[in-house]
Amino acid sequence: MMSSLARVPCTIVTGFLGAGKTTLIRHLLEHAGGRRLAVIVNEFGDVGIDGEILKGCGIESCAEDTIVELANGCLCCTVADDFVPALDLILARTPRVDHILIETSGLALPKPLVQAFQWPAIKGRVTVDGVVAVVDGPALAQGRVAPDLAALAAQRADDASLDHDDPVEEVFEDQIACADLVVLAKGDLLDAAGLDAAQAAVARSLPPAVKLVRAVAGRVDPAVLLGLGIGAEDAIDARRTHHDDEADHDHDEFESVVLPLPEIADPAALAARVVAAAATPDVLRVKGFAAVAGKPMRLLVQGVGPRVSHHFDRPWGGEEARRGALVVIGLKGFDRAAVERAILG
Repeated sequence: MMSSLARVPCTIVTGFLGAGKTTLIRHLLEHAGGRRLAVIVNEFGDVGIDGEILKGCGIESCAEDTIVELANGCLCCTVADDFVPALDLILARTPRVDHILIETSGLALPKPLVQAFQWPAIKGRVTVDGVVAVVDGPALAQGRVAPDLAALAAQRADDASLDHDDPVEEVFEDQIACADLVVLAKGDLLDAAGLDAAQAAVARSLPPAVKLVRAVAGRVDPAVLLGLGIGAEDAIDARRTHHDDEADHDHDEFESVVLPLPEIADPAALAARVVAAAATPDVLRVKGFAAVAGKPMRLLVQGVGPRVSHHFDRPWGGEEARRGALVVIGLKGFDRAAVERAILG
């Protein structure tokens, strides 16, 4: 049994739109083997329906509140705003989840997401069990890195959160370079020559000792994918990608802190404390939720500078612990003690 202090392992599943990420994740959910799995889906626009597919799949281990969908593009660019609160929601579940699956946007750069697991608000609670890159076998056999390049271009055009405009070939190479395991999807559609061509296309970017496994209809034994125990965040800086020298994707200038929040009596009073915390130099925003005494609904709180909003967003679950938490995001070195005093007194 996992110690209450053990970090929850996370598997990052990366790959282009249509490569087979959702099919693979559904197979893992169907064959969880008693594991309590949670899923974070991060796709943009119409492809965000992947989350709805998983929510409506009818799998017993795939309850709707097990899926957290972030339909706003590149996870690494929104890690402070959305990823940390998503982890908070999942890690607050009772009984505790055993493993988290993270399906990234097809255009997301995987290295900054893995590096985000080094953040103080994250690193003590979760670890990257492994990065799995899903690649489309038939597309690679035909000389393409994705099955539908036009759909990929449309996804890029629609996603305002992307801050890179790199050739898809470079994004593909970055996905492979950061992988701890590569899954060659739709392997049953390849003849021997096609399989050789697809494997050769992957091999050009494959790190030493990283294995390539072939999937048929998304079926890969969960024992192959889960429980790798790699702790990829500890070695990710050594993985060379096309974007290592780009300052735009460097999140080291930011940091965050998560403050547990006792049950409160007055939402307006909490909002005033959040305003005071947000006025601390170098604090950028405050976001989270609270339990209000005598109220069955959870209070959602968001603050940017002097602008703070709060509203009841949903009922607390019957077995859900009424625990509040606020995430404070700021420039590196902001006065955490002052923020804690402002919010907690």
